[in-house]
Amino acid sequence: MLQTVFDSGDLPAPDRADAWRDITASALIPNEFHIDRAAEFQASLRTADMDGAQVTALTYTSMKSRRTPHLIRRSDPEMYAIGLILRGEQAIVQDRREAPIGVGDLVVYSTSHPYEAVVDARQGIAASLVVQVPRTRVPLPSNRVDQITAIRLPGQESIGRLLGCYLTQLATDTDPCRPPDSQRLGSILIDLITAWLAHHTEATDHTPAHTRQQLQFLQIQDFIRQHLGAAELSPSAIAAAHHISLRTLHRLFHRYAHGATVASYIRHQRLTQARRDLADPRLANRPIHAIAARWGFPHLPDFSRAFRATYGTTPTEFRHGNLRAYPGPQS
Repeated sequence: MLQTVFDSGDLPAPDRADAWRDITASALIPNEFHIDRAAEFQASLRTADMDGAQVTALTYTSMKSRRTPHLIRRSDPEMYAIGLILRGEQAIVQDRREAPIGVGDLVVYSTSHPYEAVVDARQGIAASLVVQVPRTRVPLPSNRVDQITAIRLPGQESIGRLLGCYLTQLATDTDPCRPPDSQRLGSILIDLITAWLAHHTEATDHTPAHTRQQLQFLQIQDFIRQHLGAAELSPSAIAAAHHISLRTLHRLFHRYAHGATVASYIRHQRLTQARRDLADPRLANRPIHAIAARWGFPHLPDFSRAFRATYGTTPTEFRHGNLRAYPGPQS
């Protein structure tokens, strides 16, 4: 989904630091860089525009970057930048606040205010995901968002976990993305960022109704994925867990699930996870009925019929075909 626009391995070592400055200025925003060991510098950048949200996956060795008042006066796209740390220790300073951020943490900062970012990759290559969103696409008071810039925000709980998982999925998905799909995914991302910022700024009253509904749908999807193995998982149980009516649940799926019903979504998720386990050579000794039960199919005949109807082969045939591709030890 994201397209590679820079890989330092494609360049001679002496040219990498200057090339990095140029590509980040065009793909992100202009910054000043200080790179201690330019001859050893390594970096990569993959990016995609999704309905005005610029999603970028970056890797890099240790460095410092600064966005100065001079650079802001020259060009300011007036964006919020949201960062998710994947590897390495990093820190960002803005508006007299300093946020040390580690793996799984989120942070927001503004392109309109000076900032400094520090990357400590002494243990290897650091990595992050960054989303740049125009301020005009986030219907929240800017003075409230400005109060939480350069503050470490956890990415393992509540809306932060949803945002982190969604970003990671976008960055790791290798399937080609058609323009309508890209626009839809970007719209969901902006709604999720808006809800996340509103949560941390106590500004949920400023979020549009469609944003709140989109967030509720994403939370329900996450709940389903977390409870796939529960035999009692059903539309009624899901509605009760989210304190909504069954009618409201079905209406949310009709609006946001692109043709999937609640039951068909649960079934698809269960089959997808079971198929993944059957293809995993590390699970070759686990009985098929145990894998089926793990993902909410307590009766093996029901699982086999559903699997064959979806994938055109039986679970046993699928497993054998995949394990032949891994002739080595299965432990």
